[in-house]
This record gives sequence, structure tokens and C-alpha cells, in this order.
Amino acid sequence: MELGLKGKVAIVAAASKGMGKAVATGLAGEGARVTMCARTEADLIAAANEIREKTKGEVLAVPADVTRLADIQRVVGKTVEAWGGVDILVANAGGPPLGTFDQMTDAEWQAAFELTLLSTIRFIREVLPHMRKNRWGRIINIQSSSVKQPIDGLILSNGIRPGVVGLSKTLATEVGKDNILINTVCPGRILTDRLRQGIGRRAKEAGKSLEEFLPTAAAEIPLGRIGSPEEFANMVVFLASERASYVTGATIQVDGGLIRSIV
Repeated sequence: MELGLKGKVAIVAAASKGMGKAVATGLAGEGARVTMCARTEADLIAAANEIREKTKGEVLAVPADVTRLADIQRVVGKTVEAWGGVDILVANAGGPPLGTFDQMTDAEWQAAFELTLLSTIRFIREVLPHMRKNRWGRIINIQSSSVKQPIDGLILSNGIRPGVVGLSKTLATEVGKDNILINTVCPGRILTDRLRQGIGRRAKEAGKSLEEFLPTAAAEIPLGRIGSPEEFANMVVFLASERASYVTGATIQVDGGLIRSIV
């Protein structure tokens, strides 16, 4: 299937590792020009070089902390300077820390808000003028399956991530007339470094290795296994493409059937 992504300009946040890196790789592989950003410059440059070598695509690496407005503006500005506009935004960030309600201070709630919701708002605000100018745009917000089924011990994520879904659903109505589509994609258990760390702790408590404990971690998933970053990226790349031209305002989980919600 030809996705119609050749020559499109994409920004992928938190792209040095895991799902963000897999999305950047998928877009570059389809011929999109990709700006990658992440906080750790060494990891970001290494990932960008790897993607260039693998895909032969055009890749720009811009170090940035998405909790800082000036960094977001720099990412968008350098993208426009290099390629003349922005067609696709993949808004992504690391998750807030673990913890229960009684453990969280005002400062931790504020930090989670800035990381998860405000960074998305700011990125969208910066790219919308370029998308409106061309009357074409794709915005994909990466969140979590917790927006459909809260996860124990993740009060910050459970409390703030649904705000991104509300934002996306509302914006879908506001920007649809400009042929700009906005969707939210929610990973379930995807084998990223962060998930490996979490499963690793549980495995250690059970006296097992990570590989030995993986079947236990996957027991609740109907497909019987944990997903790969590439499987998650396939959905995001599709939603960024011409082939998803009638999909907007949707919240789609990529979770192997883990979430039991019917909506």
C-alpha cells in the first residue's frame, strides 16, 4: 500500500528510544522528512544516525526538553527552516512517575501537567499555522491505555492523560475544515526500556530473570505476548498517511486486546 508520505515533513518528539524512535524510523522509511527531538543529545544523535543509515531518509536531530516552550519553538523553527513547513506532528513524552494519590505533591502534579498535557498543547499551537497554510495536517498524540482503563499506581498518568484525549476530540472539530486530522494512540504493554525496567523489578521480586517473567507479564493480554515498538509505530505511521484521510477524533489502543472497554 502506498501511504503517500514521500516528501511530507514530520516532527516526532521523544524519539531517541522506544516507541518514538520506532515511529521516526517508520516515517523515514516511507519517505517522510523527519525531525527527531529528545532531551539527551548523545542518544538522539545516535538514533538519528541509525535511522539515516537504515532508511536512507532525511533526518534532523534537535535536542529539546518538551516541558520548555522555547525548546518546542526551536524544534518547529528548525524544521520549517530546513524543509519549509510541518505536515505531521507526533506529540510524545515520557510518562509521569509512579505513585499513589497520597504520595504526590503539588509540584509533582504540576510537573506531570507540563510534561503530558501542556507540552502537547504547545506543540500543536506551534505547528497549526503551517498545517493550515497547506490545508493538510496530521497530529497524532501518543498517550497510554490508562485513558480507557486506569492503571493502579499511576495516579498522575490516570489523572492528566485523559485531558489530551479531550483536547484531541475538541480540536478534531475545530481544525477538520482545514483538512487537519488529529487522533490519540494509546499503547498497552510495549517492550520499551521503561517497560523492561518495570517488569525487571517484578521479575527480581519473584526470583526470576526478565525473560522468564515475560509470560507472566503477558498473561492478561489476549494475544499472549507483549507488543514491539515497531507494531505500535505501524499504527502511528498509518494515521500520519494519506490512507487515513477519514479518521479523526479517534482514540485507538494498540495493546493486543488488553483493554476490555468497548469504547
